[in-house]
Amino acid sequence: MKQLKTSSLKSIRIESIDVYRGLVMFLMMAEVWHLERISNHLPNSAFWTFLGHHQSHVPWVGCSLHDLIQPSFTFLVGVALPYSILSRQNKGESKGKMWYHAIRRSIILILLGVFLRSMYSETTNWTFEDTLTQIGLGYPFLFYLGFKSKKWMWRTLGLTLFLYWFAFILYPIDMNSFNYASVGVSQNWEHLKIGLEAHWNKNSNLAWAFDTWFLNLFPRSSPFLFNGGGYATLSFIPTFGTMILGLLAGRMLKDNESLLSKKWGIIGLLLIATASLFHFAGINPIVKRIWTPSWVLLSGGFCFLFLASFHYIIDVKGIKKPFQWLRIIGLNSIAAYIIAHTLEGFVDNSIRIHINQNYALIFGEAYETLISGSVILLFYWLILRWLNKKKLFIKI
Repeated sequence: MKQLKTSSLKSIRIESIDVYRGLVMFLMMAEVWHLERISNHLPNSAFWTFLGHHQSHVPWVGCSLHDLIQPSFTFLVGVALPYSILSRQNKGESKGKMWYHAIRRSIILILLGVFLRSMYSETTNWTFEDTLTQIGLGYPFLFYLGFKSKKWMWRTLGLTLFLYWFAFILYPIDMNSFNYASVGVSQNWEHLKIGLEAHWNKNSNLAWAFDTWFLNLFPRSSPFLFNGGGYATLSFIPTFGTMILGLLAGRMLKDNESLLSKKWGIIGLLLIATASLFHFAGINPIVKRIWTPSWVLLSGGFCFLFLASFHYIIDVKGIKKPFQWLRIIGLNSIAAYIIAHTLEGFVDNSIRIHINQNYALIFGEAYETLISGSVILLFYWLILRWLNKKKLFIKI
């Protein structure tokens, strides 16, 4: 890639970042395919079983492609931050004004997440575990770190993950006396761990204990006892770690370091290897739902590999046309997120009524969601394409 002068960076968009972000949002929107339903209709098909697995979250321990959506989106927030800071500096903004913008962005993300989760509820759903809210809670800390050196970033990452790991270790847990049924977990659930790893069991860990206090401080129709998926507010702390990894990648890109794809690839493989070591050694399990330190390393490693691949193909080799449809999505990622979460019910019901009734007999019941979901995805993409042509972008 050609050398980029710092003075010209304010007008440059790194296309590989937009394409990667577009892929992430497409995978999220593609939930309308409901591939797991197809695999249930065709239990003997290894192909659909594989696709169904990777379009659903694992129950607790492990990882699927679908589990990488949230960390990828979070990682890319960090990647973009050095360019955001540079752009504002080139506009002559003071550090105080930049901090005002960062705090405002944080508050908007938190409240937008709460709003989207409350759309079909009778009361405001005051929980803080979704993607936007988690990013919002950690964003001010990331912004502060954006002015520091890469050594500061690596040290902050290591200290954050260690202290979070150690805090879970200190939280006492007795599996023999704990009533798992009271928190929606079977006593014989296959994902319950023993020994050191028991400190990260579902709805019996430090983050769950925090939420049983914190979330009950807000108005609720009934007391908060547990999250059915095991998700927790405190996950924003290790999520901050994922954003730091993205910030490191973004700093390396802004500084135009040589052999970036190779460096990112090596970092990615090392992170995955370290996470696997911690997991299989019983030091810390890989659990996305509570964002364990091992999950930060594993998912961050995959994020580096994705970014390295797109950077090499698009920015270095200049192969761009095949990815333009993804870039359209990535350029308006917040709009894509809102469209998928607000139009899903209306569009899904309207389209499926006609598609499923008219084409189920032709293609078979198993493929109903694939056909109607494809129409829905096309509808979503056409909206984003129209917004792109009109230069209408939702920014926070």
